Amino acid sequence: MNLLKKSKFVVLAGSLALALAGCSGNNSSSSSTPDNKSGDKEATKDNPVTLVYSRGKDVTQGTTKMVEAFEKSHPNIKIKFREMPSDTGQQHDAYVTAFNSKSSEIDVFDLDVVWPAEFAQADYLLPLDRYVQKDNVDLDAYNQGALAAGQYNGKQWTIPKFIDAGLLFYRKDLVKEDEVPKTWDDLIKLAKEKKGQGGTKFGYVFQAKQYEGLVCDAMEFVASYGGQFVNEKNEVVVNSPETIKGLKKLVEIAKSDFVPKNVTNFTEIESDQAFIEGQTAFLRNWPYEFASANDKSKSKIADKVGIAPLPAGDKGSAATLGGWQAGINKNTKHPKEAWEFLKYMAGAEGQKIDAVFGGHAPTILSLYDDKEVLKANPTFGDKGFQEGLNAAVPRPVAANYQEISQIIQIEVSKAISGSETVEEAVKNMETQMKAKIKA
Repeated sequence: MNLLKKSKFVVLAGSLALALAGCSGNNSSSSSTPDNKSGDKEATKDNPVTLVYSRGKDVTQGTTKMVEAFEKSHPNIKIKFREMPSDTGQQHDAYVTAFNSKSSEIDVFDLDVVWPAEFAQADYLLPLDRYVQKDNVDLDAYNQGALAAGQYNGKQWTIPKFIDAGLLFYRKDLVKEDEVPKTWDDLIKLAKEKKGQGGTKFGYVFQAKQYEGLVCDAMEFVASYGGQFVNEKNEVVVNSPETIKGLKKLVEIAKSDFVPKNVTNFTEIESDQAFIEGQTAFLRNWPYEFASANDKSKSKIADKVGIAPLPAGDKGSAATLGGWQAGINKNTKHPKEAWEFLKYMAGAEGQKIDAVFGGHAPTILSLYDDKEVLKANPTFGDKGFQEGLNAAVPRPVAANYQEISQIIQIEVSKAISGSETVEEAVKNMETQMKAKIKA
């Protein structure tokens, strides 16, 4: 798909990954090989190996369908799915706790796009290069920005599963195509008007809980007004009029009467639920929402779902760059079988199943020309979807990203709650971020 090959999305993803890859530190995993000896016998149909695959909650059928197809084609391997919290911060901390103790309980797991360099440096991941070379996996078939996010110290540690960018979803039975909001002020006006129509309780829903999702939403508001938290030179530039204006718009919406009163408890899960139950006219979420909202077995608004770029600020529309990768626990007892599963899941067959049933945007470019994928996800060819991907911007690039993220989460949450002003929150972020980045 030419758009994805050429888009700023790829460039920005690549810059994020390269910056992460530039972090200092030696990785003792560099001596690890895929020839880890577990002492286990070769897996067979009569004596199958069971792998534990861990990822966050999947509200679609994508994971289930993919696992079923894999087990059918690999009768010597069984997959036990372990569902992690929807809060990505909680996922991250759970993995760190497990892998710090060298636990082998989890074999294969999904990583947020900002984790691979950290996890590789911490010696949590099995390097994949020799597996890739042995099986002649064509890495050129992947979106190169997404692929680069899994590289560190010259090695490939993860394989990208899907691409994400924040998008605006709306109910087409309530909002005409020419009414779709172009700016945040348009959204505020329409959200007020549409609240209560068609059985809705809210005009707009987004992720405002104190977790990684709030960082993503804050990025979108800030970038749409021309602000940044940390620039490409790794300088803290959060204390600017542009950042302040963007965060003030976020706070204005979070405190409005057209969002849920408990919006500060909303993650992607609660947001999706409100939308598919017909409770809101507008929603900010990731691309998978299209599949979830059109699932007639659970959604009250199936076939009534529209998609568009997020509203613009003074400098245009901005969407947070996201996506998930798949990696193997360095301490797995079944490295060979774990690779077989990862190769399938992040390969063309697995990504196609996830695109059709999970609504996730593939990282294998040829799938954007696949008729079944496009039939299940006409949005992948939609102008609004493409423009949304083109508006993607990376989260702050820092070796200790989790600490930077935590600062943003806490200070933006305080601004939303009113315990401090946006100006105070920005000054606090500036002081704390400078201390962390210098450290």
